[in-house]
Amino acid sequence: MSDGDGPSARVNFRAALRGMFRQALERLAADGVVAIPAEEMPALLEQVRETAEPKFGDYSGTMAMGLAKRAGRKPRDVAADISGRLAAAAGYAELFEPPGDPVGPGFINVRVRDEALCAAVAAAVRDDRLGVPTVHPPQTIVIDFSSPNVAKPMHVGHIRSTVIGDALARILRFRGHDVITVNHLGDWGTQFGMILWGYKRLRDQQAYDAHPTRELGRLYRLVRKLVDAKPEELAADPEAAAVLSRHPDVAREVLEETEKLHREEEENLALWRTFEPFCHEEIDRIYGRLGVTFDHVRGESSYRKLLAGVVEDLQSQGLARESRGAIGVFLDGDDKPPFLVRKADGGYLYATTDLAAIRWRLEHWKPDRILYVVDHRQSQHFDQLFETARRWGCGPVALVHVAFGTVLGDDGRPFKTRSGDTVGLESLLDEGVERALAVVAADEEMTGAERQRVAETIGIGAIKYADLSQNRTTDYVFSYDKMLQLTGNTAAYMQYAVARVEGIYVRGGVDRDALRATCGRVIAADPRERALALELLRFGEALEDVEADYRPNLLTAYLYDLAGCYSTLYDALPVLKAKEPERGSRLALCDLTGRILRKGLQLLGIGTVEKM
Repeated sequence: MSDGDGPSARVNFRAALRGMFRQALERLAADGVVAIPAEEMPALLEQVRETAEPKFGDYSGTMAMGLAKRAGRKPRDVAADISGRLAAAAGYAELFEPPGDPVGPGFINVRVRDEALCAAVAAAVRDDRLGVPTVHPPQTIVIDFSSPNVAKPMHVGHIRSTVIGDALARILRFRGHDVITVNHLGDWGTQFGMILWGYKRLRDQQAYDAHPTRELGRLYRLVRKLVDAKPEELAADPEAAAVLSRHPDVAREVLEETEKLHREEEENLALWRTFEPFCHEEIDRIYGRLGVTFDHVRGESSYRKLLAGVVEDLQSQGLARESRGAIGVFLDGDDKPPFLVRKADGGYLYATTDLAAIRWRLEHWKPDRILYVVDHRQSQHFDQLFETARRWGCGPVALVHVAFGTVLGDDGRPFKTRSGDTVGLESLLDEGVERALAVVAADEEMTGAERQRVAETIGIGAIKYADLSQNRTTDYVFSYDKMLQLTGNTAAYMQYAVARVEGIYVRGGVDRDALRATCGRVIAADPRERALALELLRFGEALEDVEADYRPNLLTAYLYDLAGCYSTLYDALPVLKAKEPERGSRLALCDLTGRILRKGLQLLGIGTVEKM
């Protein structure tokens, strides 16, 4: 698990130890102590984790308890058998101290050799990759995220898919994978039928000429209100109620406009082509503020020529058939609703487009995995989509729904404005920056332009970090006040920690490039030095854990722990005033801390500032 020979090369200690546990368990099975089927090995190796209490060691293996029950022996006896074989594993003695006697109900505790730890940290200080090995073998991974409907203003609901998908892409790329990011835009659906209907009947030409995107957004919101025809909305909007009285068939007419577009009738297709650039310009501006980019932007419209072929192919393979005039794939028998791929009126659905997109991506990119970063409320759709794709013959590609929960307000309901409207994404960002500006305004050393730039970095970083620090599968309550605090697990605290590290080198006039180039040895005599050294080398482990379950919050948790570990050392031990060789060693530890904190935030898509 290293990029070279010896303990000074890049090394992931946990991964290396798991490899040695694998050797020990395979020998245990070969010796007839206990049967271990090959398919169970990965789960057993997952039980090699960091110890909760450093006094017991750095890592612990807990698989003896489960294996003992199968073997009909005492857990401590099985643990002792594993320990003996572990100590004899290839490369073990170079990196780890001999395992101690099993503890408690069979814990096998292991401590990294101080020489190996210090050499690995010194190597990481000199390393552009901060000591993190690349994965082997790398995979091609497609990540489908954000995916707004371009005719609608982006709202708070888009923040999660956008920042989670972007963070996963950055992390997986740094790990060494070939990552392809895709924004699968909704640019061919009913929302455009609403805009087409509204443009033809209700547009304000002067407003459209002055600001097309704004007028198209107004028309979409108005027509959506007419189509939904919710009494409470109409009661609060007399203008919309009056329009509806003049156009009582608006819902049917919107569908007709949509169908004309899908038939590519000249007028609607020409208008659609006119509207598209304006819509893209609006969302691209927001992506620019978020610092999010995509390798490919492919709307649903790009697959429209493939949809008829998808349905025909599903039918020819006997996977899809007619049901009440529609065409569907019956995944759970005739008594359950089918996965519809064509409507009774001949129109296609998201399911059809998603199947076409899978086939296109397999043909052009040949991915090992395709990740869909989409709201958990779409879980049933993706379950049916993936099962249909497998039956259709998509091959060994792993299709993964990276689901996430909802952003809530203080009332525990989906986050909305006081008037009950969904919060616009841009207004969310503006509010975050405005609040951050109020925080940095007191710094008289900054110019107005500097304050604005710092506020943009802190405010937007706070919003993104607040989302990414949550377990993605759960809902969370949005709070500007909490996310801008300089204490706790917030972006502001992490950005402050980076600025705090930077300050050491400014005050000491230290040449960091020279420090890195000449770092031949790191000292970890004090327990706080050793704890920080070990935490620094767990950066790669944190990234490995993020990939295993697609949870960026595991990286935020690691960075928060690292910042705390650094503070413990910095508050207790002198750095600039220490004598050599401790001074150089501690400066190297601080330098690596700052670089990992900065890199970790960068992998989350969050900027840093030089001072706060």
